Amino acid sequence: MDDVMAEYRRGVLFFDAGDPIEAAKILTTVLDQEPGNAEVRLWLARAYFASAQLNRAETHLRSLVDRDPTDHYAHHLLGRTLERQNKPREALPFLRLAAAMATVPDYADAVRRVEGACSP
Repeated sequence: MDDVMAEYRRGVLFFDAGDPIEAAKILTTVLDQEPGNAEVRLWLARAYFASAQLNRAETHLRSLVDRDPTDHYAHHLLGRTLERQNKPREALPFLRLAAAMATVPDYADAVRRVEGACSP
């Protein structure tokens, strides 16, 4: 267990140091050992998002939203992931829900931006 925790910390350190690709490699092995760990899955999704591996990010974020529908950050990041994939209509419900759950300026900004992209 100590090795898994050390690898998790190492993955987060790589992410924080600006190397999301290496972070994703590390966090993938951690998630393989701890498949039910939502925190690891979220860090992995963030690493995929930051390294533009958007399909992978989407898969993990959908899993997180399904598992915990009250996770406003997972909703927001899923919406942002869909926005980056040029799917604004699909992104908007997730972004709106995140903004309704938490008063975070970035959430409201994302809703306005994507609403503008959905307008004819």
